[in-house]
Amino acid sequence: MTAAQQIPTWSVDRIAGAPAAEVLEEVRRLAGAASEADGNPPLSEQTLVTLRARDVGERLLVFTARSAGETDSNLSGVAVITSGSGEAPVLELVVAPDCRGEGVGTALIDAVLAEGITDLRGWSHGNHAAAAVLAARFGFAPVRELWRMRLTRAAVEESVPALELPEGVLLRSFVRGQDEEAWLAANAAAFVHHPEQGATTRDDLEARMDEDWFDADGFLLAVREADGALLGFHWTKVHPAARGHAAMGEVYVVGVAPEAQGMGLGKALTIAGIEYLHGKGLQAIMLYVDADNTAAVALYRRLGFTRWDVDVMYAGEAAHPTL
Repeated sequence: MTAAQQIPTWSVDRIAGAPAAEVLEEVRRLAGAASEADGNPPLSEQTLVTLRARDVGERLLVFTARSAGETDSNLSGVAVITSGSGEAPVLELVVAPDCRGEGVGTALIDAVLAEGITDLRGWSHGNHAAAAVLAARFGFAPVRELWRMRLTRAAVEESVPALELPEGVLLRSFVRGQDEEAWLAANAAAFVHHPEQGATTRDDLEARMDEDWFDADGFLLAVREADGALLGFHWTKVHPAARGHAAMGEVYVVGVAPEAQGMGLGKALTIAGIEYLHGKGLQAIMLYVDADNTAAVALYRRLGFTRWDVDVMYAGEAAHPTL
């Protein structure tokens, strides 16, 4: 048998809408194996939430790759396309660590592009070299960088100042069953130009509050003392220890309502969340920030955060005319 004959071929199945429970479990196992191998989760949290939802309609398209001709073969790769109202479709792709370099990614991209989807974007979490090569092969180029920054426990003690809230502002924890709609309105206003965060729905919020990691005490709300109006928030998260990695805190999302901007509330909320996570004894705190958000990056650097890793979004010629 020649070397060419030994290269496996791949059968790609198309699933419109939410996948069956057994397929979802396969996808979760595949993503876990890839995360352990690469040090980066290959699917975003929002994608995992969408995969679990039952009423996704046309917002979700899944392609699964398996070895052709093999009955009940293991999942070798998956491509997931998610889209929301007014947002460009976003692709995330995972190949099983033991199937890489064998054409799985190419087979999945071929199936995706056959859909004729316009303005398709694709995330490479960790921007692995293989993802960059695959993107270039199909005419995609970088259009956005999302940095992951990290703050060590020692840096907290050296660089983070004491919390000082603006006058007339109180800090309290989120109350489930009371604060959902106020938070959704404040979040939408604070992130009106953000392609993911600003589009958070009640279902998205409920799904996250149902996760094991949700901690209402660490979901901090800044309210106006005079009338209780929600002015800003810092939702923290703790990633549990797993596979030899220590637990890590996250500045999950910090937002300030437009009416409260210019008060220094963003910095105060960031410090409040850091203090909360620091009090849990965590050795490190991380966050995501767009590389071109210079004001936020500057603030985080002043607080002792350093760049740790990067996710890169790729897009085709329609979104990147300089190709």
